[in-house]
Amino acid sequence: MGKKGKEAARERREQRRREVTLLRALPYEPRQRWWDHVSPRAVAVVTGANRGIGFEAARQLALHGLHVVLTSRDAARGQDAAERIRAEAPGDVCVSVEWRQLDVADAASVEAFAAWAAETHGGIHVLVNNAGVNFNKGPDNSAEFAEQVIETNYYGTKRMIDAMVPLMKPSPYGARIVNVSSRLGRVNGRRNRIGDAVIRDQVSNDDCLSEQLIDEMIMKFLEQVRQGTWSSSNQWPQMYTDYSVSKLSVNAYTRLMSRRLSDRPEGQNIYMNCFCPGWEQGTTGKFFAERREISF
Repeated sequence: MGKKGKEAARERREQRRREVTLLRALPYEPRQRWWDHVSPRAVAVVTGANRGIGFEAARQLALHGLHVVLTSRDAARGQDAAERIRAEAPGDVCVSVEWRQLDVADAASVEAFAAWAAETHGGIHVLVNNAGVNFNKGPDNSAEFAEQVIETNYYGTKRMIDAMVPLMKPSPYGARIVNVSSRLGRVNGRRNRIGDAVIRDQVSNDDCLSEQLIDEMIMKFLEQVRQGTWSSSNQWPQMYTDYSVSKLSVNAYTRLMSRRLSDRPEGQNIYMNCFCPGWEQGTTGKFFAERREISF
């Protein structure tokens, strides 16, 4: 990249920072706080919420007046996180948060959680799919770690969506599903991208996108990892490979499900999005965007 290119990139980053700063300074208007019109409190489920992005998402939702179900695999860490949210809340804010055990990589755990949510709360209004893992430290890769990352980050997210969509409470405001993703999951990333043009075109084309297509892509990737040929094939991102493929799959599945859910009747709307949290030093690695620390 030449001098002009670097200056242009720097200006784009500065413009984005100014936009983010402005957006964060704008308060919610009363009409935007749809959860204030839900009685009893709107219920939000946040997976992998005992630390990092998940913890902060749970804390902010609780501070904004929702009842938060904070989930984690580890009981002690999850209960401690819930207690921290209660203890650190301002004196004039009454937060409502509870912990529940959940391992999104375990189908039985997800099934048990869904049954509990239905019985205890009669359903939910918000789902934040944050739970995820990453073992990549560079270009090295192993079948064991690749399978764990895909199972948790993609299939775990998919499993939670399948289990929670039937529990989304009808509302004139619509329910929400947010999938935490990463810019590493971009199909056409400049430095870390899918090298196979056929896969890129298929995943980018909404008309042919399907669960089968996503699953076939994942199976092809895992098979090459097991064979030790994933790197030499130049088909996959060369850095943070497992994580990148898992988040690419999450992004594709989000687009697919968002289109499917758009056909629901009025009053039963479910709005689904994925997002990159930007610059943050989290527990799964240093995947930054804005190159500085900012408040949530």
